Amino acid sequence: MNILTINVGSSSVRLVVYQWQAQTAHVLAKFHVAWPDDQTQEIDALLQQFLNRHGISEIAVIAHRVVHGGERYHVACLIDEELEQEISRLTILAPLHNPRALSWIRSCRQLLLDVAQVAVFDTAFFVNLPAVAKTYALPAAIRQAHHLRRYGFHGIAHQAMWRQWHTLHPERSGKGRVISLQLGSGCSITAIKDGMPQDTSMGFSPLAGLVMATRCGDLDPGLILYLQRQLAWSPEQVEQLLSHQSGLLGLSGDTGDMRVLLASKAPEAALAVDVFCYRIRQYIGAYLVVLGGVDGILFGGGIGENSALIRAKILTALQGFGIELDGAKNQVAHGNPACVSSPSSAVEVWVTPVDEAYALAQEAYRLMT
Repeated sequence: MNILTINVGSSSVRLVVYQWQAQTAHVLAKFHVAWPDDQTQEIDALLQQFLNRHGISEIAVIAHRVVHGGERYHVACLIDEELEQEISRLTILAPLHNPRALSWIRSCRQLLLDVAQVAVFDTAFFVNLPAVAKTYALPAAIRQAHHLRRYGFHGIAHQAMWRQWHTLHPERSGKGRVISLQLGSGCSITAIKDGMPQDTSMGFSPLAGLVMATRCGDLDPGLILYLQRQLAWSPEQVEQLLSHQSGLLGLSGDTGDMRVLLASKAPEAALAVDVFCYRIRQYIGAYLVVLGGVDGILFGGGIGENSALIRAKILTALQGFGIELDGAKNQVAHGNPACVSSPSSAVEVWVTPVDEAYALAQEAYRLMT
């Protein structure tokens, strides 16, 4: 069975084709490209060129990462007209992602005709967050009428990190308390107990929580009201500021690329890195309380997997909680699962590379067999 996975982000798309037999998956082809536009003709051409270049003539199922599935969808689903309408309806909650996913779903239908398509939702892992974690302190009538709750995002990645932890610790029989960090262009952190998320940093939208490349993370809502009143800004102008001009880019005034910031001598770059790490430490501390202690801290995402310096900056100040890095192990860890905590650490620290494409294919295979 050949499975095509399509992972559309806010600014790029990743295509991977797997040949899946029983429980064995082999990568036949992969492609990653910046993709700022949603022009259907360009999508059609890109997809056709990708398949032709790698000689892929048969696809059994297509698995799409869909960022927002709302409250209804907590498992992977076959895409039908009703589901497509729901993805479209939820565009208002995920304007950077859901429209792009829809464009690819529709192009695949045109190009690959009757091939089954599956949606795997980033929000699904968090559908059953505890009420105390998902409920905003707003009037019940407004919450219910407008579906206002903490949805959480990056669920595919956080669940994949938990599954890696479980595989590495079969003696725990699915039990354990972990804090997983997905640190890339978008960033989030999740507290997981026995495989079930207890809290997560992203909320009603992917803007909440940690500082990100261009997104602000947690912010006093009074600040937004102030800007609207003082500058007479529209919602669109505020969204542009918070989603595209803030975060590391806003703090540094130069870039949202962590690699560039770490190489820079500018004080603004140093401040951006320090704020980034400080906010993460705040959340780790909070989630230590939520979980009543922690067995493992897991780093995933482009920054989490590849920046030993960021991992050290985040965790060095947490030695009082029994968290100790092994400097040598931390320095060389990237690309493969690796324990980077010292033998004397009370908490294991792991680098856990996240393969979202494999997770998408895995869900599609389970659904189709």
